[in-house]
Amino acid sequence: MTHEINSGTEMIRNIPLIPLRDLVIFPSTLVPFIIGRPSSIQALDKAAEKDKMIFLSAQMDASLDNPSPKDIYSLGVTAKIIRTVKSDEKNVKVIVEAKKRARVIEYLSTFPYYQVLAKVIREIEDNSPEIKELLKRVLALFEDYLKVNQNANIESIIPALRDTTPERISDIISSHLYLPLEEKQNLLETISPLERIRRLNYLLENEILKIHSKLRREGFKHERQKVSGKDSRQNIFPAGPGLRKEDQPNEIEELKQKVKKANMPSDAEEKALKEIERLETMPPMSAEATVCRNYLDWLISVPWNKKSREKRDLKEAERILEEDHYGLEKVKERIIEYLSIRQLVKNPKGVILGLIGPPGVGKSSLGRSIARATGRKFVRLSLGGVRDEAEIRGHRRTYIGAYPGRIIQMIKRAGTKNPVFLLDEVDKMSMDFRGDPASALMEVLDPEQNSTFLDHYIDTDFDLSQVMFIVTANMLEPIPRPLVDRMEVIRLPGYTEDEKLQIAKKFLIPKQMKAHGLKPANLKIVDQALQKIIREYTREAGVRNLEREITSICRKLVKKVVQKGKDHRERVTPKNLETYLGIPRYRRSEIDKKDEIGAAIGMAWTEFGGELLTFESTKVHGKGNFTLTGQLGEIMQESAQAAFSYVRGKIYELNIVKDLHKNFDIHIHVPEGSTPKEGPSAGITIATSIISLLTEIPVNRRIAMSGEITLKGKVLPVGGIKEKLLAAHREGIREAIIPIDNKPDLKDVPKVIKQDLCIHLVETMDEVLKIVLTKDLPQKPPKEKMIVAQEVSQEGEEGKGPAEPPFPH
Repeated sequence: MTHEINSGTEMIRNIPLIPLRDLVIFPSTLVPFIIGRPSSIQALDKAAEKDKMIFLSAQMDASLDNPSPKDIYSLGVTAKIIRTVKSDEKNVKVIVEAKKRARVIEYLSTFPYYQVLAKVIREIEDNSPEIKELLKRVLALFEDYLKVNQNANIESIIPALRDTTPERISDIISSHLYLPLEEKQNLLETISPLERIRRLNYLLENEILKIHSKLRREGFKHERQKVSGKDSRQNIFPAGPGLRKEDQPNEIEELKQKVKKANMPSDAEEKALKEIERLETMPPMSAEATVCRNYLDWLISVPWNKKSREKRDLKEAERILEEDHYGLEKVKERIIEYLSIRQLVKNPKGVILGLIGPPGVGKSSLGRSIARATGRKFVRLSLGGVRDEAEIRGHRRTYIGAYPGRIIQMIKRAGTKNPVFLLDEVDKMSMDFRGDPASALMEVLDPEQNSTFLDHYIDTDFDLSQVMFIVTANMLEPIPRPLVDRMEVIRLPGYTEDEKLQIAKKFLIPKQMKAHGLKPANLKIVDQALQKIIREYTREAGVRNLEREITSICRKLVKKVVQKGKDHRERVTPKNLETYLGIPRYRRSEIDKKDEIGAAIGMAWTEFGGELLTFESTKVHGKGNFTLTGQLGEIMQESAQAAFSYVRGKIYELNIVKDLHKNFDIHIHVPEGSTPKEGPSAGITIATSIISLLTEIPVNRRIAMSGEITLKGKVLPVGGIKEKLLAAHREGIREAIIPIDNKPDLKDVPKVIKQDLCIHLVETMDEVLKIVLTKDLPQKPPKEKMIVAQEVSQEGEEGKGPAEPPFPH
């Protein structure tokens, strides 16, 4: 499409033209209409390919299916296509934004669609006092016209008339009047704004008089039906293909029948019927009618009373749970308990389970398994990155493009009111100026409140009390405490090596062989090879990376099977494992080294499961500074300060030089500096590392520890004991030190871990040092020696140089 500027006039060449039936479009208006003629659809497609600009003009006789150029008004508007929607096989709904008046100069082609050379008509600006006074009168008359015309929507029209020019106001008013086609075309062809406003003044006065006389003659009710039903559609919307005048009553009746079949609560049904009444008075293609239909569709499609029939066979449910997952006894037991309650209680309250654990332990897949075991539908909603409250509760219908929240959307997708609803990654939610979605979830997950859950879009209560909610998260700490209180928390800490071995044999290998088209005879992975994969190729609490390595083996085998034949067999052993997976990624370097001075092993707990961290300390000549590196969090730094203060308080008792705070700097580093580390549980590890450094006694490298320290040397309980002990066992640790107050947590630790690990329960730092140091601590020096040491130190300060410390630097 080309644009040519000639002597101040804009010429548009090769612009597609669509003739309209019974519809005149004015500049500066947004108009929907339907097209169905093949030539019109081709013209629309051509415009959409280029710059979306199209020429729209009314045809003189609406009954003509193929109007010739002489049957089409030469003056129309240029318009931009905003949106197109295919309503059925033949018809397309179009929304356009009219731009400027234009006149057809020449028809360049008439087949397969009209293309024209058009001249844009320049608007005449007029700000004279006469036009301003006349415009005030026209606006007042138009407001009266809207009030007496029951079909008009005053709230949506009046704001569009504010803060704009007389030319635009006159066009907007013209577009909203119910007038014959010829009269509207006359207004469009009146270029002068003053003349157009004078004509509008005359037309509005006549129309108001006509309406008042009809109301007096026939009564208000009958006239309201006539104006809103027949006249409005006749003038403002096309009667072209796909839009028959008798369609509207059929649609209303159909909607009423659907509302009855939906079996809604009385409040929802009342809202639906009121909305149908409103729809009945609206033009069928108006924007407001579309909003109204969408709302009714949602009300009708939500499963108000549809339920899944639950399975109550406990043995069958148990079989399904065992078939899908290995271990996870606590969760399985809880589901069986729930099904048992269903045998005795007809409508128990919904279950809200919180599954907390590292990635890859089966939290998300467990939700699908529970749905299978209970016979319910399953839906999953990922909350990672959600930061808008409206995602949960929906948008109010006053907003453009409003929709219900994700909760109602998923319930609709499930098709029943009692599905298993998985809220995944709830700890990854955040908040911003649009609200806090975690707070909105409190109503959803509260059994006392969710029977009357209110979505802003649906705007009526929906019963969520029969939904089985399953919430998953990697960490409990980011979740708001009130939200945690509403769920029954079950921790899934991770798998032992034996459990991973069984999962690989029973689930992962058969699954991947089937996915790669292999037969059981093609591949045999011996147990020793699987153990090597678990120990040297993966380091995780779950089995996700283990499955990835098994997939890698299967891919390499598939290549050989294709090359050598379907009967080709392979046996994977520890010796040939490297040919499939390459060099091992991990080795137990920290554990295999000899005992060192100033290096202690701590047990940490992250969202990825338990881990071991090495705390290294060293001393240099300085001024008593204390340095921490390794990307340590604020809480861990405070814990380290407390440990250092405890050590300084033990200077004389442990026979450590007393001028430590004057002449030496202590530097503590935790390797893997790119990984953030947080929490108070490293207190006893840091204290052990410093005391080992200052007393020159090595730390036993086969012992890992975790516990918070106080300034008095007390050891306080910490979290994640099960995960930490699993990590220690995985890395070959033989002994572990934990606070005595964590003894109840040992009930959740697998028996194999407790059998292989020697677990020490401690109450004070003195007990820790006795276990972890390879030699006994030096005895407390006699009082006389302390006095002599003090004198020597004072002499050194007077100029004889610093006292020689009791250990080399």
